[in-house]
Amino acid sequence: MRIAILGCGAMGTVLGAYLTANGCPVDMVDSYQAHVDALNEKGAHIVGTVDKTVPVRAMTPEQMEGIYDLVFLFTKQTANDQVLPALPPHLGEDSTVCTLQNGVPEPYVAGYVGQNRTVGGTVLWGATFVGPGTSELTQNIEKNDHLFEIGEMDGSIGPRIQKVADVLGYMGRPAKVTDGLMASRWGKLINNACMSGMSAVCGATFGGVLENPVSRACLSYLGREVKQCCEAAGYHLPLLLNEQSPDTLDLIDEAMYQADQQMFQVMYQDMHTAKASMLQDLEKGKKTEVTMINGFVCQTGDQHGIPTPFNHKVVEIVEKIESEELPLSIDNLQYFPREWFTYPIEN
Repeated sequence: MRIAILGCGAMGTVLGAYLTANGCPVDMVDSYQAHVDALNEKGAHIVGTVDKTVPVRAMTPEQMEGIYDLVFLFTKQTANDQVLPALPPHLGEDSTVCTLQNGVPEPYVAGYVGQNRTVGGTVLWGATFVGPGTSELTQNIEKNDHLFEIGEMDGSIGPRIQKVADVLGYMGRPAKVTDGLMASRWGKLINNACMSGMSAVCGATFGGVLENPVSRACLSYLGREVKQCCEAAGYHLPLLLNEQSPDTLDLIDEAMYQADQQMFQVMYQDMHTAKASMLQDLEKGKKTEVTMINGFVCQTGDQHGIPTPFNHKVVEIVEKIESEELPLSIDNLQYFPREWFTYPIEN
């Protein structure tokens, strides 16, 4: 089986290193020439919760040849219009593209490669790009029961999605196959819109977001908006951490509001040093995926008449940081009007 990882930034580098080291060689494809050169010359160096270097095979998209049986799509969604048109020549009739991107990218990817070739999934671990050839794994993946949740767009479970799960299992833990991919996508969107959104807004690590009472409060209100939009779109959020009911995000009363914040603190207790990929983009002066993440929540809210002021504000602030109208600073929290906060903000 010929396998490629298209987009070998932080996450793709870690995945490629683990698959290769565990006996499933892959072509690691990335447009960053210095990174490709470092991978080929020195191997993929994974630091953080581990320290390992794995010899790998890397190339630029222009160097791809022939047909791949399976392609893992790990590019940013901001690159889709450039990356996806060049992919079909490397796909056969029975090839599979598994998008592991943030947000809800499956419909857009299927528009280029066909729904008959498209599967998707969520990534349940974190990584940070350090520099050419090096990525930091920001959590101990040996503690996870599974590292990916993958599925077909129509919810069917057959040989194709099982084969993708088998490949991802080479990372060291089984991949979970779900018949509710789109609901799982919305579940991951809780993480992306809330913690990644606030990390970008504040220019802070996940720990920095959790330590600040205002940004920590914002997590609850952002989560509520995501949950309401998910249900309006016809999906039900999967059970969250420790069998906790998704109703935790209803903000029924102040006690529930405090429980929301505790949920995020537990979810990210081993990831305080991690930075959201959106923040990493901002630090490099790149465009972020904020319109595909928080903006997707806003678009869904607009379609169903659901107010999403916190997600709108995240999009507004991040876009102003991109255009250098605002700095990367925790002071950006001042732009969330205090009258939006239903319950007291506690230290």
